Amino acid sequence: MPLLPAVFLDRDGVINRSFVSEGVPHPPDNVGEVEILPGVREAMSLLAAAGLPRVVVTNQPDVARGSQTIEGVEAINRFLADNLPISAFYVCYHDTADGCDCRKPRPGMLQRAAREFGIDLACSFMVGDRWGDVEAGRAVGCRSLLIDMPYSQPDRCKPEARVADLLEAVRWILRDVR
Repeated sequence: MPLLPAVFLDRDGVINRSFVSEGVPHPPDNVGEVEILPGVREAMSLLAAAGLPRVVVTNQPDVARGSQTIEGVEAINRFLADNLPISAFYVCYHDTADGCDCRKPRPGMLQRAAREFGIDLACSFMVGDRWGDVEAGRAVGCRSLLIDMPYSQPDRCKPEARVADLLEAVRWILRDVR
């Protein structure tokens, strides 16, 4: 069976609004705080229509830090899956000091998804709003796009393109795929 290209997406700041405090982005605390960003529904529909799997890969270290629960993260993911055509979620619940292979910029979540879904990483894309997202994609050979945010730290990574939002990223991806 041939391998498929896919689009890997960070969650907070790409699909839903992040809450920025003192220059640092934070995820919503609960489903009531989730706001799907403008253009995301259209972007996800375009990817679905193109037959590209949409795989969310998200660091959620607040679980390890004790300020969020796995159940809280899963509730937010269920809400997003109920409202958007998302193929799968891969979540790292560790903090940086845990040294796991799944916390971006390490590529463990992308590698696991590739094994489980038969994804061709060299033909796939990673879209994120932080340098670690870009570097996780680059580590496995994906073309990576950075959504420019004040906290993105573009000097720490080398994206294929810098874009304003997910819809612009998806239009770039679809031009590249064709």
